[in-house]
Formats: sequence, C-alpha cells, structure tokens
Amino acid sequence: MKTARAHVTIEGLVQGVFFRAHTRDAAADFGVKGWVRNNPNGTVEAVFEGKEDAVKKAVEWCKKGPPEARVENMDVRWEGFKNEFSGFLIRYRD
Repeated sequence: MKTARAHVTIEGLVQGVFFRAHTRDAAADFGVKGWVRNNPNGTVEAVFEGKEDAVKKAVEWCKKGPPEARVENMDVRWEGFKNEFSGFLIRYRD
C-alpha cells in the first residue's frame, strides 16, 4: 500500500460556504486523515494523509468543493507521509 500526504491551499469563494464541514465529510468518505481550516486571507487550507489513491481523490474533490463554493485556484504540495493524525479535524486556531 503506497501512502501519500498532500498540503492544499484553496482560493476563491471558499469561506462561509461550509467548505470545511464538507471537506471533513469527504475525507471520511475517502478514508483519509488530516485537517482543514480557514485562513485569515480568505483561503482554506487542508492536509490529507492516507492511501495514495484516497489522498488523490480528496485533492480532486477540493478542485470543486461543495455546491456553494467557487474554487478559483488551488495549490497542492506533495509532502512526505508522516502518519501523524488519528482522524480528520476542522481546525479553528493553531
């Protein structure tokens, strides 16, 4: 089983449209762990870890997001798998 970790930043109309809650639900559906949060600059940031195929599905999902969202740009950074999460959380503050 190949594992992966993706660090994603999503720009556009992504705050105030339940992007974080939908991302948490999508992560559960795909079986990935990590976190999602709103940033002060209006972006949404997420880290996904798990089986490579599942992480890729989560990243693809973020390109569109929930129905109310309008994703304009997305940055994906592939990082080394750390296996540091026990689930998927919505973060409110660091």
